Amino acid sequence: MHRQEMHRQEMKRWSKWITLCVCSQILILVVNSLSVSGQESSKAVGGDWHHWRGPNRNDHSIERLSSLESLPKSPTWKRQLGVGSSSPIVAGGKVFAFGWNDSQEIIYCLEAKTGALLWAKGYDAPRYGRHATGDKGLYSGPSSTPEFDAATGWLYSLGTDGDLHGWDVTGTQPKIAWKLNLYEKYNVPRRPKVGRSGLRDYGYTSSPLVVGDTLIVEVGAKEGTLIGFDKQTGKELWRSKETDPAGHNGGPLPMQIEGVPCIAVHHFNGLLVVRIDKGHPGETIATYPWLTSFGNNIATPAIQGKSILITSSYNQHKIARLDISLKGASKIWEQDEASKVCSPVIHKGAVYWAWRQMACLDFETGKVRWKGGRYGDPGSCIVTADDRLIVWSDRGDLTLVDTDAISPNAYHEVGKRTRIGKGDAWPHVVLSRQRLYCKDRTGYLACYSLGE
Repeated sequence: MHRQEMHRQEMKRWSKWITLCVCSQILILVVNSLSVSGQESSKAVGGDWHHWRGPNRNDHSIERLSSLESLPKSPTWKRQLGVGSSSPIVAGGKVFAFGWNDSQEIIYCLEAKTGALLWAKGYDAPRYGRHATGDKGLYSGPSSTPEFDAATGWLYSLGTDGDLHGWDVTGTQPKIAWKLNLYEKYNVPRRPKVGRSGLRDYGYTSSPLVVGDTLIVEVGAKEGTLIGFDKQTGKELWRSKETDPAGHNGGPLPMQIEGVPCIAVHHFNGLLVVRIDKGHPGETIATYPWLTSFGNNIATPAIQGKSILITSSYNQHKIARLDISLKGASKIWEQDEASKVCSPVIHKGAVYWAWRQMACLDFETGKVRWKGGRYGDPGSCIVTADDRLIVWSDRGDLTLVDTDAISPNAYHEVGKRTRIGKGDAWPHVVLSRQRLYCKDRTGYLACYSLGE
C-alpha cells in the first residue's frame, strides 16, 4: 500500500508539471498571436503610396478619415515646389514630388513628417513638350507621376518633353542610373488632329509602371504604343504590336486575364490590352475604339477583375464597362454619364467620380444610384477604409462624402474645406500613413497630419 501511495503521489506531481507546461505553451502561443495581430494591425494603420492612384493603382486607401474635423486648421507643413500636375508619392518616410522651375524639371525629396527638403535634383528641360500646342494656360511642367519600385528602392520619372529617368534614391543623394529621351529615340511625332479643330498635344502625361524587372511606358511611337524597358539599364525589352499614339491619360495599368498578366492603357484612339507574360510580351488581346476630341481621354480607366471602366467627356461623353478575355473585349453596359478629369473609383458594387456633381453608378448595371454636390473641372477622389470618399477639386477644395455603403441612394457630404490650395487641383490627392497630401498645379504642396 505504501508503494502504491508513493506511485500515486508521483503521478500527481507529473500531472501538475505537464499541465503547467501545456498552459505555459498555450500562453506563449496566445502572446505570440496577439503580437502578430498587433503587428498586422499596426501595418493596417497606414501604407506607403508608391504609384499613381495609390498602393494598388485603384484609388483605395487602407486608412480612415471619418471627419474633416480631425484635420488641423492649418497644414502641418507646406512647401512651394516647381509647377506641374504630377502627384506626390510616399515611400519609406519620404515624399517624392516632380515639378518644373527655372528651365529645369526637378525631383524633390522631402521628409514626410516635417516637410524638410532632403534633396532636389534637376536637369534641363522645357516647360512644355516640343510638340506642345493648345491650352498652355491650363498646364505646364510635368504631368506624369513618378513610379517607386520597392524591390530596388529606385524611382522612375517621365518628363513632359519625353525625358525618361531611372533614379537610384537609396542613398542620401540621388544618382541617375540611366536616362533616355523618347522623342529622340523613337522620333515621336505630334499627336494627330481630331476632327476639324481638335488639335492638342500636352507632351508626355502618363506615369511609368514597374512590373517585375520591366518598366512599362506609353511611348506612342511607330515602333509601339507600349514599350517595355529593363528597369535597371533602360534597355528596350519589347514593343507592343499596336502602334497608336499616346493619349493624354494617367498611364498603363496591370490586370490579370484568365491567369495571364496583362497591361491596359487608354491611348489616343481607344483602349488597348496586351499580354506581358513570357514569350508573349506586347501581344494584343483586346482593343476598343474610343477617340476623344483633342485626344483628351484624361480620366484613367478603372479595373476590377476582368472588367474595365472607360470614360471621357467631349464628343464621347459617356462611360462604359467592358469585360476582357483572351479573345477580346465585350461591352457590358454604356451610359450617357461621364467624368472629364477625375478617374472613376470602384467600391463595393458602386462606381464614383466627381465632375460638376459627385456621381454614383451601379457597377453591375451602370444605372445611376444618385448624384449630388457641386464640383468643377479638376478633381480626384479616393476611397478610405471607412467607406468614405476624399475629393480634391477646383482651386483647392477638399470634400468628404459618404459612399453608398454608408448612405444608400443619397448624396451625403460629411464636410468641406475650401481654397486650401493656390491653384487648380489637377494633381492627385494622397492619403498615406496618417497624412493627407494636397498638391495643386502651381507646385504648392500642403500636408495635414491625422496623428502619428
